[in-house]
Amino acid sequence: MLKMKTVILAGGSGGLGASVARSVARQGYKPVLGFLKNAARANDLARELSCPAIGGDISEASVRQNLLSAAAANGELYGLVVMTGDPARVPIETATLDDLLNSMRINFAGPVLLARDFAAAAGERDASIVLLSTMQAIGVFAGSTTYAAPKAALVHAAKILARQWRIRVNIVAPGVNDAGMAEQSVRSGKYQRFLDQQTIPRFGKPDDIARAILFFLEPDNYVTGQVLTVDGGLSLKM
Repeated sequence: MLKMKTVILAGGSGGLGASVARSVARQGYKPVLGFLKNAARANDLARELSCPAIGGDISEASVRQNLLSAAAANGELYGLVVMTGDPARVPIETATLDDLLNSMRINFAGPVLLARDFAAAAGERDASIVLLSTMQAIGVFAGSTTYAAPKAALVHAAKILARQWRIRVNIVAPGVNDAGMAEQSVRSGKYQRFLDQQTIPRFGKPDDIARAILFFLEPDNYVTGQVLTVDGGLSLKM
């Protein structure tokens, strides 16, 4: 009997992550959910999808190992999607060293370390890594230094790793979405001008991001080292 392919979804239980997790499960993969704080929400989703949920900060080696062990125990280790992040809404004019280092740890170091450990565990088999960046790492948005710089570093690291490893490594860069880290800003009206000025036709939805991730997860995919910006063209028009 063939083993079901497992996909680790770090940050896979929030508004965006839950949509991706359900989409991954519908495609026949076995999700392994990673979460940081909201254990009740993650465990509810894990019961819905009949999959493991592993808590903790992926910058810690023990948490990364727990995710990999759960994936290996539940099927054939195949995919990694890293959706963890922090909006780091601290202007560079007032940011402290701790602010910058914390953003780098969460938005860059943790994802890269998990990608490294996953690649080592996957070995020579067909496998796929998808890292989430942001349109702010692709376009230039005033006031985004603390958040965008580590996410831009993540984009460049993914390209290096795709060249260096046999495993596929790609990036999805979401724009303004009505779920995930941008949801609060959307609800506050911060981005309403983009609709009023017809800069974008609508705000993004979790399914928009899920479709992009599923494309990169397709077995025997011929694409690696690429960035797919899912922002309605906003980063091209700023």
